[in-house]
Amino acid sequence: MKRLLSAIGPAIIVAAVVLGPGSILTSSKVGASQGLIGIPIICVACILMMGMVILSTRLGAVCEHSLCTEIAGRLGRPTAVAIGVVFFLLVAIFQSSNNIAVIGGLEPLFGDGELGLSSRIAVLAGFNLMLITCLYLLRNLYSSIERLMKVLITVMVLAFVTNLVFVLWRNRGYEPVVANSAIDWLAIIGMIGTTFSVGGAFYQAYLVREKGWGIGDVRHGTIDSVLSISILGGITCVVLLTSWRVFYGNPSQPVFGSVRDVAMVLEPSFGAKARIVFACGILAGAMSSFLGNALIGGTVLSDSLGKGARLEDKWPLHFTTTALLTGMAAAVAALGEKESIVPLITFAQALTVLGIPAIAAALVYLGTRPDLRARGHLPGWLIGLTTIGLVVSCGLAALTTNMVWSKLASATEISQAGSK
Repeated sequence: MKRLLSAIGPAIIVAAVVLGPGSILTSSKVGASQGLIGIPIICVACILMMGMVILSTRLGAVCEHSLCTEIAGRLGRPTAVAIGVVFFLLVAIFQSSNNIAVIGGLEPLFGDGELGLSSRIAVLAGFNLMLITCLYLLRNLYSSIERLMKVLITVMVLAFVTNLVFVLWRNRGYEPVVANSAIDWLAIIGMIGTTFSVGGAFYQAYLVREKGWGIGDVRHGTIDSVLSISILGGITCVVLLTSWRVFYGNPSQPVFGSVRDVAMVLEPSFGAKARIVFACGILAGAMSSFLGNALIGGTVLSDSLGKGARLEDKWPLHFTTTALLTGMAAAVAALGEKESIVPLITFAQALTVLGIPAIAAALVYLGTRPDLRARGHLPGWLIGLTTIGLVVSCGLAALTTNMVWSKLASATEISQAGSK
């Protein structure tokens, strides 16, 4: 185990950022309502994610400058700024779901009731203030984050795998009933968005530079990418399988409107304490994703503006703080609408797909530059795989746009009908 963990480096941070509370909740929802249809989808998403992360690793090792600086030198500063702004907006959306998940994870610890809006705001303010303080006080920020992510990922693997074993053992004679329900494409897209995260893959190049890897570390970086993304996909599949085994075809299936509903997947192992255990898991997922996600937005935006791309620089930290506060503000606004938490998280995760095409296009563009391919020996199969990922991301963006537009149109019609 020690040798395996030592082989994992920057990509584990990417996996931990992607494997946040949204991934846990959306995969649980898909497993309960859609059954095993999510397994091949996760596998394909992981393969595409591996391609993007491997490409980004190689670019980080062979490029003379950071990615946005390379783009600015080749396509102009406005193009780099556009990518940085897209990144920041994606982070704000993703970060809002992390904030909502913190509330969802804490409320079950206080009994059956819900926290009031003022209490929720106080909790989020305190949590974000703590992270901002750590951001500026920690000296070796990269090493601290890498160690923390390894610990959190290990804990989540052990917890979810143990629970799945209990579920399979106690339900040996279980035969799931095929549910005749419509496919929830928004939940599926949300699950894809938490696995095939091109934004996280893009940031891998920055982490490689923080690690100090060069051309000689390309092979090690490929192993790191495959292992870390396999862990990401494996945990997602385990959560989905557990939810499928417990809920699929069950007439008493919860509506998944709260973390308490989703926590029922842990009842085979933990009984009445399931909601407390699951709440702690959601908090662990939020912690693994919270700061790392904000760092992605802050660092890339700073780099796109020419303000520095290393964690030791000031501007990446300033923009990261801005990302944290923006995500908190968006979460407070959403919670103020008194909507249930899981749908809000699922909706936010699906929206992250919209910015993927631009980021994927930037990676593919840099990967196809002749000078970089020659310097880093970027193979043709890798370019082909990432190009497929770009096409898939465009399709997901189009589908998400259509679905979001339809939902907004329906909401507008209902609002107008109610006002008459």
